[in-house]
Amino acid sequence: MPSHDEETLRMAALAAVLSMLEQNGEDASQIARKPGLAWSQDHRRMNMGRSSLMHKRANRSPWK
Repeated sequence: MPSHDEETLRMAALAAVLSMLEQNGEDASQIARKPGLAWSQDHRRMNMGRSSLMHKRANRSPWK
């Protein structure tokens, strides 16, 4: 069974590797929060019964 010092070093090494991965690219935990490609957004909107993305983008804002 590893000692507490070994466990602490293992956790520190894991945290260091994860922090290096996040610095090199995007945060993997945030990928699912992004809207995705326009094609995906449009099909998702249409499947939910909403207007197409093209129609949404063409509408003027009521605050202009």
